[in-house]
Amino acid sequence: MSAVQDFAYANPMQAPRLEKVIINIGVGEAGEKLIKAEKVLSQLTKRKPVRTLSRVANRDWNLRVGLPIGCKVTLRGAAAKDFLKTCLEVRNNKLDPWNFDQEGNLNFGFSDHTDFPGMKYDPDIGIFGLNVTATLSRPGYRVKRRRVLPSRIPRASRIVREEGIAWVKANFPVEVLEE
Repeated sequence: MSAVQDFAYANPMQAPRLEKVIINIGVGEAGEKLIKAEKVLSQLTKRKPVRTLSRVANRDWNLRVGLPIGCKVTLRGAAAKDFLKTCLEVRNNKLDPWNFDQEGNLNFGFSDHTDFPGMKYDPDIGIFGLNVTATLSRPGYRVKRRRVLPSRIPRASRIVREEGIAWVKANFPVEVLEE
């Protein structure tokens, strides 16, 4: 079945779709720990991670602006859908309602990267937790991110939390627990 039939949208441009999946490991410091986190992400996704930089300075945590403090990988298309399916299977296909934000995006974390299939504990690397964010959008959302003449998306055209939950239930064998 197509997404238009699943959600009973009159217009195919109204049907939500998976835009991207972002996998993030926040380490809090540069150095050997960050290199190990990059190695974990590259083993999980088969892609090269990008370092995330600190935006603020915090003396108590020895942070300076521009200091690398984590790494992330962005997946799109079929790779994103496959990775999200694997993540949901690791979570036993159960999600809590608070995993969805007001714009229908899905966000959850893992405390141990060795929960994923094919990942084994390596004493040289250790254990890292990671965060997974799935972003949903409709065709035409490019209007708010384009370089020339960006504009707002009308409220009636935005994806809401209930639509995000319905999309995940329709595309994956997931149970969303009650609040």
